[in-house]
Amino acid sequence: MKKSTFALLASISAIAFSPVSQADINEDLQNICTIVKNDDKSELRKKIKKVQDDYNLRLGDYYTGISCGGSSLIRYAMENGATEVGTFMIKKMSKGDLTQAESDGQMLQQWAEANGHIASPIGQELLARIN
Repeated sequence: MKKSTFALLASISAIAFSPVSQADINEDLQNICTIVKNDDKSELRKKIKKVQDDYNLRLGDYYTGISCGGSSLIRYAMENGATEVGTFMIKKMSKGDLTQAESDGQMLQQWAEANGHIASPIGQELLARIN
C-alpha cells in the first residue's frame, strides 16, 4: 500500500514540475508572422514580453526557429514593408545574432543587399546596428 501511494505521489509530482513543453511556446508564437506582416509593433512587443516572462527566452533564442513563408522574421518584415516591427526586432537582437548566417547560408545583410532591401529603413537600421 505504501509503495503504490509513493508511486502515485511521485507521478503527480513529475507531471506538476515537468518543464514546459515545446507545444506551449509554439502556441504562443503561432500568429507572430501575421503580427509582423501587419507591422503591429505593439502586439509584437506583447508577444515577446510574454515569451520572455513565461519561458525566459529572448528574441534571439527562438528567432532562427521561426519561418514565415520560408523567410526569417526580419526578412519577412523587409519583404512586407513592416518598418516598425523590423526596426524593433533589430534593436532587440544582439549584433551576433544579426550577423549569423541564416538557413540559406546568407547573413541578413547579404540577403538585404541582394534583394534590394538594404536602402529600406529596416536595412539602414540593420547597418547601423551591426557597424
